[in-house]
Amino acid sequence: MKHIACKISDAEWQVMKIFWNKSPLTATQAIEALKQDTLWSPKTIHTLIARLVKKEALGVNKDSNLFHYYPLVSKEDCIGEETRSFLQKVCDGSLHLLLANFVKNESLSAKEIEDLRKLLDQKMT
Repeated sequence: MKHIACKISDAEWQVMKIFWNKSPLTATQAIEALKQDTLWSPKTIHTLIARLVKKEALGVNKDSNLFHYYPLVSKEDCIGEETRSFLQKVCDGSLHLLLANFVKNESLSAKEIEDLRKLLDQKMT
């Protein structure tokens, strides 16, 4: 998958999750999958898919009368881009500020704390 900036809206994220989970899909299949979690009309979903194609987040194969859509960007790349954007916007790029705020204000289980320690220890090596 190519690496591009993933500037997608919250609604577009919901659509991308469907395609990251299973693809290629037709618009009809995506609509069926999204019906479970949204109240969006098929027209709205078609519009979101078209926007994602225009942004080059989704690709399309035009097989006869059916269009099959598939992700052009990985979920991991988009998460990374969103994380960097959030960090810059909210914490002026300070990872320390973000983590300190998170640790102070969230209830963490012993396992979550241990997992965080392991991640930090791995980063040091």
